[in-house]
Amino acid sequence: MTKEKWLTDLRRFLADDHVKMDEPLHLHTLTRMGGPADIFVTPTTEDETAYTVKYAYENNIPLLLLGNGSNMVVRDGGVRGIVLNLKSLHAIRINGTTLYAQGGAHIKEVSKAAATNRLTGFEFACGIPGSIGGAMAMNAGAYGGEIKDIILQATVLTPEGDKLVLSKEEMELGYRKSIITKKGYYVLSAEFGLEYGSQPVIDAKMVDLTYQRESKQPLEFPSAGSVFKRPPGNFAGKLIQESGLQGRGFGGAEVSTKHAGFIVNKNNATADDYIQTIEMVKSAVREKFGIDLELEVKIVGEDMA
Repeated sequence: MTKEKWLTDLRRFLADDHVKMDEPLHLHTLTRMGGPADIFVTPTTEDETAYTVKYAYENNIPLLLLGNGSNMVVRDGGVRGIVLNLKSLHAIRINGTTLYAQGGAHIKEVSKAAATNRLTGFEFACGIPGSIGGAMAMNAGAYGGEIKDIILQATVLTPEGDKLVLSKEEMELGYRKSIITKKGYYVLSAEFGLEYGSQPVIDAKMVDLTYQRESKQPLEFPSAGSVFKRPPGNFAGKLIQESGLQGRGFGGAEVSTKHAGFIVNKNNATADDYIQTIEMVKSAVREKFGIDLELEVKIVGEDMA
């Protein structure tokens, strides 16, 4: 089957403008890098999402889920098969102390919605640049809080396109891991259990955490966020800084001078520039400290032919 056939088949169930061929992925990643997707699908309902997943499974077509592109490096040759983006599934609803959010909702917006409704527990996520689906998959955390602290349940699709409801225990949430990544599930929605708090206290915490993030992270340049996981008993940024790597890189990519745990797209970097800079960092830290840094970002796609 050709990508033209995939395009035709998927447009029988989804609107034409929600199924695109050869879509440049640099338009959809926070690094502003990445070649084209053979087919790029943005379903508007859970049924359309399930249809896309089933279609890919039944026809043996590679399927990649792209959230808001905050934790991913797409190679310059792009992605073969179908790229699924759930940005149109972004509903947020609140019922008492229970908050419901669809998988494509930005976690920052969900955190703000909780705060606006005097709910506490989600403040830690006010600066995380990802979707709810990505946050669930990686058990996102910051400033002493994690998704596993507040999650009640999640509704997911299996790789075959079947719907499942997972309890908190069934999600197996750990440091930057979950059953979602292990099994290749696609998050449709999640429910969180929060508590009522003091509005002035919640607002003050949101302001403080936003300031901490903006003052310490290089938000003025495109990046994939924190590139490496935290090594046991240490910090990736500290090891990179002490290796003298800040300001160094390849092409338009550079280890941030503001926060060494970030690699930024400073000047029209290619994905190859970014990946070479990652390898330089890993090699230097291994040589100086004997520590193998593990990637937190996901590298996908193919190199340029």
